[in-house]
Amino acid sequence: MATVRGFLYPKTATGRSSLIPNPPWHYSGDLLTVEYRTDPARVAELLPEPLSPAPDDPGAVAIIWADWQSCSESGEELLDPVRSQYKECFVVVRCSFEGRTYTRCVYIWVDKDFAIGRGLHQGYPKKLGSIHQTRPHPYGPAPRLAAGARFGATLAAADRRLAETVVTLREPSETNGFVNGHPMAHHRFLPSIEPGGAPALNELIESGAASVEGGQAWRGDAELTYLDAPTEELSLLTVEEPIGAYFRQVGVVWNGGRHLA
Repeated sequence: MATVRGFLYPKTATGRSSLIPNPPWHYSGDLLTVEYRTDPARVAELLPEPLSPAPDDPGAVAIIWADWQSCSESGEELLDPVRSQYKECFVVVRCSFEGRTYTRCVYIWVDKDFAIGRGLHQGYPKKLGSIHQTRPHPYGPAPRLAAGARFGATLAAADRRLAETVVTLREPSETNGFVNGHPMAHHRFLPSIEPGGAPALNELIESGAASVEGGQAWRGDAELTYLDAPTEELSLLTVEEPIGAYFRQVGVVWNGGRHLA
């Protein structure tokens, strides 16, 4: 029997063709975050058992645009940027399990296949999308990280615009928001190959960063708009009350999680 290698498919004799490398995975990115409150019932209907709504501020939502460079432990992908650069937009809420508050990603779109592969492993519900956001730069017309700077971001999928925002920075901030500030509670799920059979995989896991570093966070105000689409439900998380908007540059290392249920 041949020995095949690779963290994820396709597995080969060398493992070089695997969609994603072995963890740990390292990330450097610009995060643009918009927080608001929606109808708590809309959040609750996205939380499968055994999760329940967070005991405080159960309608809080964050939508986050992220412009990433990522790599494996060797860092080799950074010298082949098509393998390291990608963008994503994700929506998180808060939930409770066994008395502890968690963050949960309920929607997420990415623009590279390797990011989807990592999501399969981590329990993120990733789909393909088109994501764009303004990048800061110290020269030329791009915004600086300063009071009055304006950043735009858009999300589209399957030829439909789903979300757009304009964020205006006001002042430095001690935080980058609170909705995405907890360990993640995700489900890793794989249906049975037999029609009507029990899932081959259905586990609740806790996941989070092994380490995080970040620059100065900035806070401001956001104009956020959702648009309807035939195969998406993001617009159901309506903006009932703005909370705030943030920009921060971060570095993150991810190296696994643990089983919860």
